[in-house]
Amino acid sequence: MPDTSNTSANAPTADEFDVVVIGAGPAGENAADFAIRGSDRTAAIVETELIGGECSYYACMPSKALLRPVDVVHTAEHLGGVTGARLDRAALLARRDDWVSHYDDSGQAHWAEQAGITVLRGRGRITGDRTVSVEPADSGAGDPHDGDPHDGESGDSGDDGDSAARGDRRAARTVRARQAVVIATGSTAVIPDPFTDLNPWTSRDATGIVEVPDRIAVIGGGVVACEAATWLAALGATVTLLVRGNRLLAAAEPFAGDAVADGLRAAGVDVRLDTAVRAAAREEVADTGLGKVHGGPVELTLDPGGNLTVDEVLVATGRRPATAGIGLETIGVDEKALHGRTTGGELPGWLYTVGDVNGVAPLTHWGKYQGRQVGRLIAARADGGPEPGQPHHVPVPQVVFTDPQVAWVGQTEQQANDAGASVRILRAAYTSAAGAGLLRDDAAGTAQLVVDNDSGVLLGATFVGPDVAELLHAATIAIVGKVPVEALRDAVPSYPTASEVWLRLIDP
Repeated sequence: MPDTSNTSANAPTADEFDVVVIGAGPAGENAADFAIRGSDRTAAIVETELIGGECSYYACMPSKALLRPVDVVHTAEHLGGVTGARLDRAALLARRDDWVSHYDDSGQAHWAEQAGITVLRGRGRITGDRTVSVEPADSGAGDPHDGDPHDGESGDSGDDGDSAARGDRRAARTVRARQAVVIATGSTAVIPDPFTDLNPWTSRDATGIVEVPDRIAVIGGGVVACEAATWLAALGATVTLLVRGNRLLAAAEPFAGDAVADGLRAAGVDVRLDTAVRAAAREEVADTGLGKVHGGPVELTLDPGGNLTVDEVLVATGRRPATAGIGLETIGVDEKALHGRTTGGELPGWLYTVGDVNGVAPLTHWGKYQGRQVGRLIAARADGGPEPGQPHHVPVPQVVFTDPQVAWVGQTEQQANDAGASVRILRAAYTSAAGAGLLRDDAAGTAQLVVDNDSGVLLGATFVGPDVAELLHAATIAIVGKVPVEALRDAVPSYPTASEVWLRLIDP
């Protein structure tokens, strides 16, 4: 914790900090850290749930903890010289529990303390200029996560009563920021009609799975739906994936979504494209807890397809910024003003946003990037020094840990054409690289580059196949650095690795 005994101009009072961050997920943590590191500035971070946010307990970490063993088993089943690989359900769920620290955030709170960040437990609400009210989590005040019936159901890890880093949730307090308030409240799952009264599973239940439903319908065709369908099928559930659109992963290249659909079908998932849920009914709805079946069977009316009866429904139809109850109206800011920006515009000069709440890209790595950028900017403004440049058109990398994996960054071919660029497409079979073929005996996939004809630089890249996640950063660096594709011929990949696919793309 920062030394509060000094009498310098920046010494904190009990309720005053240089920076106050509402939301203690990765984006908020990075913003607070980078705003004060290496200085005597002070920061407080306000959180009503678990320190570390959605990623640490309900999203990235548990989902990958579940998916990696599934991938290892799939690989072993298709790799000569390996026998006897199997999935151990109990051990798999125990591994997930270890990776989410058994929903205990004391380690994350300790990190904040070591970084000099004060943790305030409660709901953060802006009440005026640079002013935030920290209300008890059970006060009934507007919850920025309203709309997801499972948010907070596993609760905070408890207040030990003797650590300032863990905060005091018993009474409301008002804190004031000398320099900046940062909104980092994340996003919440969207529960569309006709599921609102059925207490369906959200992504939290899917990653926090305790009971494996015999039959489950997964609604959606995006990343969460595809990844969850992968581990649910591996755990023994009969999975039906219901997708309104005509392909999976609509934001990616079409061949990527097609490959994932084929992979899911091979794993036993019933993938139904162009299928809408017209009605849903559940006679018995129960609040059984995180990752348990929430009542009786669910009857779905499909168009087309008639009726479908399942034991549970996972709704994975998207997320929305968590802005309810954070007090934007008290400072005359419409929530739409947060969209697409971290600072400026209609926002007061002291107010910033990072992460999912500004709707740019609901990805942990992107929120952390924004947090670092905003933290540096706050620090520069506090010091009166030159402000760091704010880069534009930074590509957002994305990985989907299905079988096969999908990884892409920058523009797809369609996006580049829509933007008016003149492009050429470089495509190669993933297994044209000997190293890729060594990964699995049934290895398959595609690699594609979108190249600007005028500048010769890379605009986008997509990889489909085993372990392609590890190929993506090279493409991201090439796009950010505006490296001409011709120059990439001199970047020699090691043999035999999957990275050799770059040679097949650039110099076939």
